[in-house]
Amino acid sequence: MSNLNVLQGRKKSPTRLTRNSKIFKTIINAIQDKKGEHIVSLDLRKIPEAVADFFIICQANNNNQLRAIADNIEMDVKKKCDELPFKHEGRQAEQWILIDYVNIVVHVMLPEPRKFYQLEELWSDADSMEHQS
Repeated sequence: MSNLNVLQGRKKSPTRLTRNSKIFKTIINAIQDKKGEHIVSLDLRKIPEAVADFFIICQANNNNQLRAIADNIEMDVKKKCDELPFKHEGRQAEQWILIDYVNIVVHVMLPEPRKFYQLEELWSDADSMEHQS
């Protein structure tokens, strides 16, 4: 229950991001560098109950690639944007790693959890954009 309280109590940064923001581009490039597939960004800025401005969702083919993508995102964002994640989860289960940068939440998923949870459908009101793999 404490995780739910943390989410409810956190506020998005007053700085509004766009798909042209440095951190957004850095995350997309970090995923592409490790051959992440089916990269989709969801623009949540017009959804009042959304906890972030953007979700970035991508797919890995196996556990090693899942970890490599997540590690590369965190390393590149730290190096190029001087940002550390607010939180990350899922490294033990190795099915779905979530990296939370407050205004951008990244979901690195294996095919089965991605198909099961269907985040794109859950947030179907959001503007969706596919990015080259």
